[in-house]
Amino acid sequence: MKKIGIDARLYSQTGVGTYLKNLIYYLEKKIPNDETFYIYLLPEDFDKLSLKNTNIIKRKVNYRWHTLEEQIGFALTLYFDRLDLMHFTYFSYPILYFKKFIATVHDVTPLLFKTGKASTKNKLIYHIKHLFFRIILRCQIERAIKIITPTNFVKEQLEYIYGKQLAQKTSSIYEGVNYQILKSKENNDLAKKFNNFFIYVGNFYPHKNVEKLIDAFKNINKKYKLILIGPKDFFTTRILRCIDTSKQNKNILLLTNSSLADLVFFYKNAMALIHPSLSEGFGLPLIEAAYFNCPIIASDIKVFKELLGNNYTSFNPNDVNDITEKIKTFIDKKPKLDHVNITGKYSFEKMADETVRIYKEVLYGN
Repeated sequence: MKKIGIDARLYSQTGVGTYLKNLIYYLEKKIPNDETFYIYLLPEDFDKLSLKNTNIIKRKVNYRWHTLEEQIGFALTLYFDRLDLMHFTYFSYPILYFKKFIATVHDVTPLLFKTGKASTKNKLIYHIKHLFFRIILRCQIERAIKIITPTNFVKEQLEYIYGKQLAQKTSSIYEGVNYQILKSKENNDLAKKFNNFFIYVGNFYPHKNVEKLIDAFKNINKKYKLILIGPKDFFTTRILRCIDTSKQNKNILLLTNSSLADLVFFYKNAMALIHPSLSEGFGLPLIEAAYFNCPIIASDIKVFKELLGNNYTSFNPNDVNDITEKIKTFIDKKPKLDHVNITGKYSFEKMADETVRIYKEVLYGN
């Protein structure tokens, strides 16, 4: 019986966590009897994952990403489990692990922008951490048997940075709408509190460019609200300060750790989703918005063009005035765009099917 490991240490994080939840959810329904999966979870996430399929084994590992313990302890754990194939789902992995593995590279944003808490430390510490990140990512890219990216755009970026030879071992597999959202009912009670609003959904890392969106929204008619929906973390405080710099910003609200039922309400009732990001590997909120037929106003970056084509209102994310003008134009014209063709292309279940196919290709050569 073949043993396959999946690194699920980011199970509770945004972005990668959604990817992991959906991969495991659909994988559980598709595992054949001749394969066993080991799911590696942090202690605080261990009880959050409930599984019925006895071919999936949960493993508790207290080795966090970007740590020395990860490099040594996690590698030893994987060797102990004698895996036939390991799937690393994040760029942080133990470079001392030399057995067969595949890697999902969600984006190259950390190569292009300062992200995470390390970006707030002094320049020397940041540059040291960034150097180690670049070394680890290069090792992962070069050693992986197969690489999975969420878009063709990320695949092209990897080939540009690391060489055209990657094309033969890299597959782009689109993601989709979180199964948990698909199962959630709308929180209709929120209709008593909110109307005439736009939403932003995501985290508040610097490359998300939320500060420029806040500046742009200062010049929008005050009868419209902007609701920023994201996690409560290190960067939330900075966004709150940005909102509080002007009394004019009372039509801008920040909501943290909203429930899935709340999120369904916001997608269904928002005038539009606004996404000003400078860099993305995919863009889960855009696909979720399209699923609920919520109009989209977003950056004119290449990855969004790949996902949405011309089915959204685009702006220059570096130009506050252009963001403002595009929002005003949207309010005046209220364009109606058909998202049916968009949502049909993106599915986490299809992603799981394609991922299983890659597992089999690596293990059995078919």
